[in-house]
Amino acid sequence: MAQKLNRTVLVVDDEADVRVFLAVALEEAGFDVVTAADGYDAMEKIKQHPPDLISLDLVMPGKSGVMLHRELQKHRNWSRI
Repeated sequence: MAQKLNRTVLVVDDEADVRVFLAVALEEAGFDVVTAADGYDAMEKIKQHPPDLISLDLVMPGKSGVMLHRELQKHRNWSRI
């Protein structure tokens, strides 16, 4: 396992196996990882604790990654994530 980086990555994907795969790979690289199954869940987690980086699936049911990205770009504090 790599050295702890004290950086958080939010993994957003509607496919559970993709979320798990990316979470494990990122944790092994030293990142803290939070996951979300859709854009709505991701937005709630961003409001609670903004991550340093987002791995975002663009095509998801409900609020897509494209919609979430556009929403984040409207907020000064989140537009640079």
